[in-house]
Amino acid sequence: MLATKNLGYWYDRPENSLFSDVNLEFEQGQSYAIVGQSGSGKTTFLSLIAGLEKPRAGEIDYNGRSINDIGLTKYRQQNVSIVFQSYNLLTYMSPLNNLLTAMAVTKSSHQGDQKYAKEMLRKLGLTAEQMTKNVQRLSGGQQQRVAIARTMCCDAKLVVADEPTGNLDEENTQEVIQLFQEIAHEQNRCVIIVTHEPDVAAVCDHAYRLAHHKFSLEA
Repeated sequence: MLATKNLGYWYDRPENSLFSDVNLEFEQGQSYAIVGQSGSGKTTFLSLIAGLEKPRAGEIDYNGRSINDIGLTKYRQQNVSIVFQSYNLLTYMSPLNNLLTAMAVTKSSHQGDQKYAKEMLRKLGLTAEQMTKNVQRLSGGQQQRVAIARTMCCDAKLVVADEPTGNLDEENTQEVIQLFQEIAHEQNRCVIIVTHEPDVAAVCDHAYRLAHHKFSLEA
């Protein structure tokens, strides 16, 4: 589904690259963790595969086609859902309106379907009252669930998440990671999570460690 080919990235000079010659493949129906120390380049790698930044070297293919040829804006709108550590919800809206807006922007097959949006929020543990509150009145765990529900309402087959449990306690962390597993296995999507937490990586189907500018498969 997604493949990197000799991917490389640096800020100033190639000899100071964050990583180089990265050749990885990611498949639908599977979850992946990218682990590594702070500053190793994990989030940059996620930005590249999400089409938020352009690589310095190599290319990224989605279903056999370069994402540059697809067009980064089109690629992001149609093929990628991003879950941020800071949630990136529209703070002046309710959870329900956040979902409906995302469905409209991405032209989801469920566009305008309030019943479906409510069903997804209910599935993730929000009450009818919470669905219509301002999102800022929800707890961090609840806001992260709204962000995940937003992903589930859109049609993108690639889901990338940057430290999605970084602001959550242990109980919420376990629940959120289980939700990502459901997205991968039950909705047949490819889920790629950047994390520094070994417990999160252990739950994923596959884990890659980024260290010393190289990726390696975790045992």
